[in-house]
This record gives sequence, structure tokens and C-alpha cells, in this order.
Amino acid sequence: MPLNIVLIEPEIPNNTGNIGRLALATGSKLHLVKPFGFEINDSRLKRAGLDYWQHLDVIYYDNIDDFFQKNSNANMVFLSSHGKKQHWDITFEDNLFLVFGKESVGLPKNITTQHQDHLFKIPLYSEHIRSLNLSNAVSIIVYEGLRQLQ
Repeated sequence: MPLNIVLIEPEIPNNTGNIGRLALATGSKLHLVKPFGFEINDSRLKRAGLDYWQHLDVIYYDNIDDFFQKNSNANMVFLSSHGKKQHWDITFEDNLFLVFGKESVGLPKNITTQHQDHLFKIPLYSEHIRSLNLSNAVSIIVYEGLRQLQ
């Protein structure tokens, strides 16, 4: 798997379904960290993921601690509108973990504080917007990573 997409406490099933489809299309692995803002069998998740969900390589975690414990040796970058470095400065490599927060508030403050050296953002060129839609942000990062790895 070239990349790992990590969603910490995703809230919107349509976004998660779209990201699942993206993960399958790019050969990436999807990591979903509970609690979710929906049930995993939600019809909106299935509709967005269409009939691809069954083919997806997805790993579920009970909570943030479970995720970090099971992936303690993984190389990770964290995406947040609070990052100081631009996303094109990420050094992509096979099996890199791309960690995204939930739609309403992003990554928890303790994670952004603890991982400042690995915290990146997608630049926004308007003061009228706080962030991008999560599935759009994941798409930008994953395809930039694949571009660099090619």
C-alpha cells in the first residue's frame, strides 16, 4: 500500500464513503478511528462508497489511543488548517500515514501541539473560508503523494 489514510472520529458518512472510494482507487489503506458520527452500515456511507466498500482495505480502531498504540512505529504526518508548513513540503514515502481530524473541529489540540514538526496545511487563498471539505482535502493530499512517489 503506498499510503495510509487515517480519519480520526469522522462525523459525516458521505465524506467517509467518498474517502473510502478514493482509498480503493489509489491503492491506499483506510484507518477509521472511533467514535464515529454515524453507524458504519449507514446508507449514506454505502451510497457514497457504492458497491466498492467490500473491496476496501479498512482497519477500525476503538479510539485515538488504540490507533497510536497499534501504529507507534509508523511514519505519520498530520493535516490541519493550523499547520505552519504547506502540504507540498511533505516528504512522501511508501506506507506514510496521513492523519486527518473530524469535520467539525479537525485534529484534537493535544495532537497538533505534540506533532508540530509533522503538521501540514493546504493553503487557502481567501479569508472567507476556514477549511476545505474533508473528502476534498484528503483527495488533494493523496494525489500529491502519489505524484511525488511516481
